[in-house]
Formats: sequence, C-alpha cells, structure tokens
Amino acid sequence: MAYANNSPTRFDGLGLKARYHRILETLVERSQKRKMYRQTVNELQALSDRDLADFGFHRSEIPRIAKKSAGLA
Repeated sequence: MAYANNSPTRFDGLGLKARYHRILETLVERSQKRKMYRQTVNELQALSDRDLADFGFHRSEIPRIAKKSAGLA
C-alpha cells in the first residue's frame, strides 16, 4: 500500500525561512571574524621586530595571535 506524507519537510524543527536566516547569520559572523583576523594581521605585520619583541612574541606567531584575537582558534 502506498503512503503519502504531506507534512512540510523540517530540519531540527525549523522551517525553510528559519534555516535561511541561520545560514545568513553564520555567514555574516564568519565574515566579521575574517575581517578582524585580516585587520589584526595587517596591524601586527606593520610593527618592527623590536616592537613585536617588546610585546613578547615573534613575527612567526602573528597568524596564531590573530586567530585567537578574532575567535577563530
């Protein structure tokens, strides 16, 4: 016997509109974090090695510090 299900497709109890907004919010948040990462990297790379040493880190640590600052790590 055939069986038809007419209920709307749901994902985690959310409709299509709610899922769309969740995806959009995630994309905006990721974009903001990436912007903060790039800004931090650019500002730290503009410093001299001596200035970086005054802060207590080496130039090779800039990506790690920027990720932590932007909430990516």
